[in-house]
Amino acid sequence: MSRILGSRALLVCSGLFLMSMAAPAQTKVAVINIQRAVLESDEIQKANAAMEAKYKPRQQEIEKTQKDIQGIQQQLQAGAGKLTPQAEADLTAQGQRKQRDLQRMTDDLQGDVNAERNDILGKSQQKMAEVIKKLAEEKGYDLVVDASNTWFFKPAMDITAEALAAFNKAYPASK
Repeated sequence: MSRILGSRALLVCSGLFLMSMAAPAQTKVAVINIQRAVLESDEIQKANAAMEAKYKPRQQEIEKTQKDIQGIQQQLQAGAGKLTPQAEADLTAQGQRKQRDLQRMTDDLQGDVNAERNDILGKSQQKMAEVIKKLAEEKGYDLVVDASNTWFFKPAMDITAEALAAFNKAYPASK
């Protein structure tokens, strides 16, 4: 029994000795602001401009409806006591219809914009992940962490600009 315990103790001590002899491995770490890298990419900038142009007519329609509602409200205020009860009821009903239309248009536009934006960002984030992996392999990084999850890091560890340049080179936005 004591022989087994002695053997185990010898093995444990030998293992600890060997571990202390091994040189500690140097881990190479980089930090990236993924959100900034993706949002500042040429691809996203082009997509933003395209979305603005695509949805501009609908935004203008919403603005026109808002002006129509303001006009109806002004008519109701200016005509207070001067309008017949039927005219006042008609204007109020018209304003309520316009308000419902405005809410529906705003909700539809917001939903469409969010869906398209999420799709574009999702695809760009996947591409950025590939670029970051390739950059990490080229530079010999063992770990790349997002700046938003990091309390402190030296500015020299930040590879955001490098990743952005590599992304723009790998996925050029055709002008």
